[in-house]
Parts: sequence; structure tokens; C-alpha cells
Amino acid sequence: MWAILSGIEGNLKAYEAVMNDLKQQNFPIEELYILGDLVGLNPQSEAVVERVREPQTGELTPQVCIGWWEEQCFNLYGLGGNVEATELREKYGADGVKLLWDCVSRETVQWLRQQHFGFFELDCLLIHGSSVSVGDELTPQTPPWTLLDRLQRVEANRLFCGRSGLTFQYELQTGSISSSVLTLNEQQPTQTFTPSKKQVIGVGNVGRESGKATYTLYHPDTYFIKFQTVYYSP
Repeated sequence: MWAILSGIEGNLKAYEAVMNDLKQQNFPIEELYILGDLVGLNPQSEAVVERVREPQTGELTPQVCIGWWEEQCFNLYGLGGNVEATELREKYGADGVKLLWDCVSRETVQWLRQQHFGFFELDCLLIHGSSVSVGDELTPQTPPWTLLDRLQRVEANRLFCGRSGLTFQYELQTGSISSSVLTLNEQQPTQTFTPSKKQVIGVGNVGRESGKATYTLYHPDTYFIKFQTVYYSP
């Protein structure tokens, strides 16, 4: 069984609640994934990173990939593609920029830069947004052809994502993609791809809602998916 988390955003108490919930499951957890947004506008962000880097006895070492908040940290410290941190400023203003600077140290940012963009395990892509970008927010309202494109880009049958913060299981029953290449001289023959059943799964969020954390359990052999909700005292 895999446990898949996202959106902790520096909420240490929520993370501890999920860890305690995992210990109470009546089946072993063999892999633990954190799909981005480990840190956020929370003074406990450093404590969360330390907790993840040094798991307690009997706990798994989480596999971590970067999310939207990690990308904002890279930009803020001049290590990303937008050193002006435009997206962060537009969304949270100057106060948000200063708070993130105070909450996440340069040392932690250097560690975050060593983490993965995503994981491809068996036939599953586990990622914060999608293979397009960390900010690519997939929801049940996303057009089916967009979801199919995101899956086909990496030839995955299941895409686990955390950007929206929602828990959902979206199945594409049938569909096809037709593509061709147009050059200055001619148009190449059209190629049509018809996929088998594919799924996009929103894994929920651990720390965005005070007192409530959601995450996903997945069994890669049976394709069993279960959404867990944990309530705790904020």
C-alpha cells in the first residue's frame, strides 16, 4: 500500500495527525510520497522539513517532490526561473513575500532543490501539478482532452496530483488523440492514439484546512484507492 500526501504547507500538527493515522492502519504502508507544497506561509515550515528529513523510529522516509510553494521559494532566493517572484507577489502581496522569506531558510531551499519534479512508478505518475508545470491544476472540471493529454505525455495510466487540494477519482473510459506535423513542405500523416482506461486522482491536502487533513491510500497491485480524512485539534 502507498500513502500519498500533498499540501502540508508547514502545518506540523496536521502532518503528525496523518502520521498517527497511518500507524493505525491494519495493513503495512510500503511507500510514502509527498507531492509538493511541503512548506508554505507557516512559521513551522522549517520544523516540518526537519520532521520529514528525520522520521521517527518505524516510520518510512518520505519521497518528496517539489510543488508550487517550493517553486516560489526558488524564485525568492534567485534560484528559479522567475527571480522577480511575480506570481507570489500577485497572489500574496509584499507581506506574503516577506513571510515566506522568514519561514523558509536558504539552507532548506537548497535541500528542496535536490528533490524530484515527480515520480513515475509502475504505470503511475505522482506529481504536484502535471508534467507541464507544478502550477498545472487538474480538477474534475478540467476538460477530458486536457487530462488525456497530461496522461499521454508520459504514457501513464494513472496520474496522482495534489495541486488542487481536492480528493477525486476521474476515469477516462474511452478517447483518442490525433496528431500530425506540418512542415513548410508538407503535412506528415496523422497519427491517432486510442488509450485504454486511464485515471486522474486528486490526492487531497494535509495542511490547508485547519483541523482537517485528507490524503490517499493506493494499492498498486489491485488498483484499490481510498481517500482518508483525519480530524485533529488545530
